[in-house]
Amino acid sequence: MKSATPDDLPRTGVKPDLSRSASQCFESLWSRAIELRSVPLTIAGARVLDAGVTCSGSLEAGLGLARLCLGDLANVRYVPATADDLVGLSVAIQTDHPVLSCLGGQYAGWPVSVDDYFAMASGPMRCLRGKEAMLEELQLSRTANEGEFAVGVLESDKLPGDDVMEAIADECGVDPSRLCLAVAPSTSIAGSAQVVSRSVETALHKLHALEFDVTRVVSAHGDAPLPPPAKKGDTIGGIGRTNDAMLYGARVSLWVDAEDDAIESVAAKVPSESSEDHGRPFAEIFKEYEYDFYRVDPMLFSPAVVTIHSLQSGRTWRHGQISLDVMRKSFGL
Repeated sequence: MKSATPDDLPRTGVKPDLSRSASQCFESLWSRAIELRSVPLTIAGARVLDAGVTCSGSLEAGLGLARLCLGDLANVRYVPATADDLVGLSVAIQTDHPVLSCLGGQYAGWPVSVDDYFAMASGPMRCLRGKEAMLEELQLSRTANEGEFAVGVLESDKLPGDDVMEAIADECGVDPSRLCLAVAPSTSIAGSAQVVSRSVETALHKLHALEFDVTRVVSAHGDAPLPPPAKKGDTIGGIGRTNDAMLYGARVSLWVDAEDDAIESVAAKVPSESSEDHGRPFAEIFKEYEYDFYRVDPMLFSPAVVTIHSLQSGRTWRHGQISLDVMRKSFGL
């Protein structure tokens, strides 16, 4: 039997084990907790890495949380911000498994709500829960295998209690002892970094919402400025700054194996400027919708600039623009 070549793999359905690579990534972070200025905890038998709730966390922990969300199927790093940015550092991501890592892992599609606890959950454990329409449409939902770890990240300014951990484990179909989570608020160093590492994810999610076949995206690169952290406890400020870094400062390049007509039909609609809500700091928009994410125009959540390269024709489409004034106002500069 002929063995599969790299070019064959995307068409045969063979793909990396997202949960396995994520669990290996978690083990590395767990063993380096002190180095990462993080706190390893055991809650209801599950392992929890506090990367910014009761501790300072770190820049390196931010990269670790981003890799965890992505199932460690992407290269995430800090790069110097370009001359037109307002801050000195950007978070860059590059992946050759964009759909699996970004939509199967990184997308924060699970609002965890147990009594008075709330968090936005991301990571490969979402596929084990399997309750998101997008995961079903992309055939990424599945049942946990025996002995498999459920791995994820919670964006929250509180640590989860026993009831929360038990509820998450139950939804993933695993024993709490097989649950591995990292937690950080958007106001922390690590939390800010992992949120703004989502430049590629937002572009892919927008393309999916526009009914473009995202499985045609072969490789992707993106970067977004790392904003100054909001003051501790100012959750809305943290959410506002990290979202504005994406909406008004992120740049994404996609390499796509699709016909020009299919790309042409969506290219101009992908950047955030295609939304009527574009042009104001996100904290203002969020307040207008009474802090309900689901009332905000979903077309807003996308990068500022998107470049699409066609692998079939060699053509390139580039749309959107960086909005320095909005970021300056949002970041308090």
